[in-house]
Amino acid sequence: MKRIITILCLLLTGALLCSLVNYENSTRRKLRYKNLEYPADWPAPVYDFKSNPLSEEGIELGRQLFYDGLLSKDGNFPCASCHQQGAAFGTFDHDLSHGFNDQHSLRNAPPLQNLAWQSLFHADGGINHLDVQPLAPITAPNEMAETIDNVLAKLQATKHYPPLFKQVFGSAQITTQNMSKALSQFLLTMISANSKYDRVMAGKDTFSLPQQLGHQMFMEKCAGCHPPPFFTDFSFRNIGLPVEPTLNDFGRMTITNDPRDSLKFKVPSLRNIAASYPYGHDGRIFDLQSMLDHYRNEVQQSPTTDSLLQKGIPLSNFQKGQIIAFLYTLTDSSFLKNKKLGAPGLP
Repeated sequence: MKRIITILCLLLTGALLCSLVNYENSTRRKLRYKNLEYPADWPAPVYDFKSNPLSEEGIELGRQLFYDGLLSKDGNFPCASCHQQGAAFGTFDHDLSHGFNDQHSLRNAPPLQNLAWQSLFHADGGINHLDVQPLAPITAPNEMAETIDNVLAKLQATKHYPPLFKQVFGSAQITTQNMSKALSQFLLTMISANSKYDRVMAGKDTFSLPQQLGHQMFMEKCAGCHPPPFFTDFSFRNIGLPVEPTLNDFGRMTITNDPRDSLKFKVPSLRNIAASYPYGHDGRIFDLQSMLDHYRNEVQQSPTTDSLLQKGIPLSNFQKGQIIAFLYTLTDSSFLKNKKLGAPGLP
């Protein structure tokens, strides 16, 4: 009788172990299927992967499109011309980006990172889906200056793109939807989660004393708008920057037509901020010292200035230095140098 009970226990244990292994393998397959790696304590992405399942081939197709000048009118302005990897896929060292026919963009190009967790795009939130977002700069006359029909025709006329689209989407006919989905697949892999800050939070590194003090000050004075892990709350706020008279950009109000949204812009992520200067929706602030000086004593009050900034942010010179030391820990060098996100060898 004891032998029978022992055998039954062994069988049940084996079945339980098999079940656990199958569950773990299923989870791993799901992660490989999505081709995404991010910290376990991050919330689930908001992007609907069921409508656009990621694949290695789809991601690579999106990468080729992202770096290909065919998407612009004269071939000189691929997506990557405004979104440069070394600047966290923002525009390096320029307030506004260069566009077709010696024109400039009307806003500072935002860094591209952790897009799977975002539902509104552009500084005014005027785009509500990642799959639609690339169509705006492609057709903007001061940016890529193309038409979607022309882009599709140029891609269709190449030897290499139709087979790639067939491999990913089952048809060699290139459509607006499939082109946008391919770009999204690549953009969704732009995940920045391996900065020194992340390693410290995971117990794999330690802050220096200035970084530790800066982290404490940041959480007290800045995290209301820039909470971890994304270092943005994705809201729209007026931070007290006066309207620039040439651009005359009133931000979110241009979308909602609501005066209460005047001069409100999307709160940017502070990840990789040391690499993504200049700052502000129009790139008017060129360094972190000046950015903190703005919050300290240059916030202009108006009916829509954010309530958290009604008195600015009191900061001593010492506190500024410590906060900047912490902000540098948000630089993710592996993201900025990831070869999988860099320019491919286009055929």
